[in-house]
Amino acid sequence: MEIMWKLIEVSKRYHLGKGRDVLALDRIDMKIYRGETFGVIGESGSGKTTLGKVMMGLIEPTEGKIYFRDKCLTDLKGSELLNLRKEFQIIFQDPYRSLNPRMRVADTVMEGIREGIDRAEKKERVKELLQMTGIEPERMYNYPHQFSGGERQRISIARALSTTPSFIVCDEPTSNLDLSVQAKILNLFMELKERFHLTYMFISHNIKVVNFIADRVAVMYKGRIVEYGRKEDVMKNPVHPYTDILISSSFFKKADVSEIERLQGRQGCLFFPLCPCAKDRCYTEIPELEEVGKGHFAACFKAE
Repeated sequence: MEIMWKLIEVSKRYHLGKGRDVLALDRIDMKIYRGETFGVIGESGSGKTTLGKVMMGLIEPTEGKIYFRDKCLTDLKGSELLNLRKEFQIIFQDPYRSLNPRMRVADTVMEGIREGIDRAEKKERVKELLQMTGIEPERMYNYPHQFSGGERQRISIARALSTTPSFIVCDEPTSNLDLSVQAKILNLFMELKERFHLTYMFISHNIKVVNFIADRVAVMYKGRIVEYGRKEDVMKNPVHPYTDILISSSFFKKADVSEIERLQGRQGCLFFPLCPCAKDRCYTEIPELEEVGKGHFAACFKAE
């Protein structure tokens, strides 16, 4: 399989002042293959959105290398980077906040259409994109507030497709929608993937959504990938206790908040305070991702 994205030891650290730092991403190593939907799951604050923004170049990584189609994005500058960025897009969680309320839908979608064609051709392309995403072309001159939440998300999808990308980060794109609308949007994503031969990274805290749409899944906890592999392996045979807890949606063991804060500065597994399988070494050693099955990796001493 062709590797589309490759991340090597990618970290992102935020400096909050007064000696306080937050490690949003901690030495991320992963690959995304062309044509797949790569799911990323985890609780709020686990680093999922930061990972997507770092890959898109919206945030610069503190350390590490990011490769897209064998080109190192962290080394590229200027027009070369700008041209390459047209190949990947991001769809955000809240379509109302990500759409300019003062711009008509036609102008919003038209922004990404390539230069070199006249305005009439661009308008026809806008109509095509809106129609294929489920928006009536005659509404193209309306403003975002004149659409429902699901319709605004469809407009965001049309805008993302306007640059003819090969890769799209979908950052919680259905979390603000009703269940019936969620299903329609997910089906739309799958239809567009086949039609345009797209590759997705689908970020969500909803296990059912990721289980429905993803081919492979990565599980994040406090900025680290603790497990990843084929959806069937991760969902049906989780190795890391955190993955098991996410899937079962119930904590086997609860830790006192003060205990978690006391352990924050130490070396060791960050999940130790909540882990039902913790060993003494989990307190002092950081487990690394190890292959526990074909294409199935977990960062947990339990797997040894």
